[in-house]
Amino acid sequence: MFPFVPAFYLAEVITIPPPTSGKRYITQMQEIRPLPGQLNEIPVFNSNSPEVVTGEGILLSTFPQTAKKFPNAHLNIPISGQFDFFSHHIARPINKQQTLYQGVLIYNPSSQPVTLNILQGISYVTSPDAPFVELPPMVEDPQGRVFSGPGSRLAGDILRGRHQRTFPEQIMIPPQQTQMLFSLPIPTASARSTFLRLQSNGPVHLANLVRFATSGSSPTFPNIPGFPISSFSPQMPILGQWLNFLNTGRLAEPRDIIPTLGENAYQGEKVYGRVAGVSVGSEWTGTVVDRPGMNVLTIPYPGYAFSYPLSTVSTATLGTQQIQSAPLLARYPDTATRANGNYGVQYRLTLPLYNPTRQSQRVSLSIQTPFKQNVASNRLTFIEPPQGQVFFRGTVRFTYSDDFGQTQQRYFHLVQRQGQQGESLITLTLPPGGSRSVGVEFIYPPDATPPQVLTVKTWESGVN
Repeated sequence: MFPFVPAFYLAEVITIPPPTSGKRYITQMQEIRPLPGQLNEIPVFNSNSPEVVTGEGILLSTFPQTAKKFPNAHLNIPISGQFDFFSHHIARPINKQQTLYQGVLIYNPSSQPVTLNILQGISYVTSPDAPFVELPPMVEDPQGRVFSGPGSRLAGDILRGRHQRTFPEQIMIPPQQTQMLFSLPIPTASARSTFLRLQSNGPVHLANLVRFATSGSSPTFPNIPGFPISSFSPQMPILGQWLNFLNTGRLAEPRDIIPTLGENAYQGEKVYGRVAGVSVGSEWTGTVVDRPGMNVLTIPYPGYAFSYPLSTVSTATLGTQQIQSAPLLARYPDTATRANGNYGVQYRLTLPLYNPTRQSQRVSLSIQTPFKQNVASNRLTFIEPPQGQVFFRGTVRFTYSDDFGQTQQRYFHLVQRQGQQGESLITLTLPPGGSRSVGVEFIYPPDATPPQVLTVKTWESGVN
């Protein structure tokens, strides 16, 4: 079983299940506020459907439809300037002895050479790079050595700015020519997650394909993390074979469940589907203040808290009516209508905390995973102890000045199940009339089910 397949994406009914023996609900009455800020307009080549791949096919292509045997497999969308590449797929071929290879092609449609710079590149498979392991709900991880699954490891490395040197720094694409961006194996019964930050000085088209090994070919991208050269079959498809398949191949099957249309329609079951298209928005940046035009975030009264939902979707806004899921510039008709979950999107939040009182106040910040709701109730519901599948598995970074004036940058790897309150991650003492700015950053991991919340709490005197 893969923790990568949250039921949320396939079909969701917003209910709070009855607690099993020995469990109890906790209702947290507090204000729930929309998250300040917004997504940028950086396009993302976003390939997550079909998530489970059993055979050869085109996963996502923005190539022109001209001269293609199956035109419906190509979205004909050029991308230029800065953009991101995200893909996550699981290989489960019917013949378990066959190895699927993921190949990504990039085409220059113009009459001038195009330079593609790879600013950052990370790719991991479940085994051997990032197997799923049991971890505590919170582990402080200054060195980036704590992870469980490729999505968890990928998001943590992106956040730290790491880059696998096996990806070339630059690719030159001649006019009206196609080059190989990368070609990687997806071992049977493994998932591969890949993220690239890219920049081109001209328009390009990309295609993400999967093929089985073919006879008589040789590796085109050696020294991949987790796959030493000696482990490669000499039958990895080469560029010419990828190009031929691009022109003659059809969309990968079996297709995922078709999503429910209508952003705000909700009657019983809501199917979100999975993403295969070009989404718009690679980062959510915001300064979290009391209201627009203000420059401070006034802390809650002692003993109280307020929360900001993270990565909200149409039927799980926690009463804010704010949908953070990135819109799609282009997609296949049977795939998600928005980038639900914002996999790979970087959240950059600044909280200029302010204590308006005449006493010092202890303030803490936490990440929590309440049960979903879509009504304005100003309450969050949790269960103790947490139950069910993991809803968040990833790294969060806090940057702030501590109580001694020293700049701190701390990384926490979190594992939270549905209904998990989460523990305080940082606690600060604000003097009377004092202020302190806190930075909160994370990459929403491709192994999570939204929404979560960022909670600010002021403790009662003598309570910590």
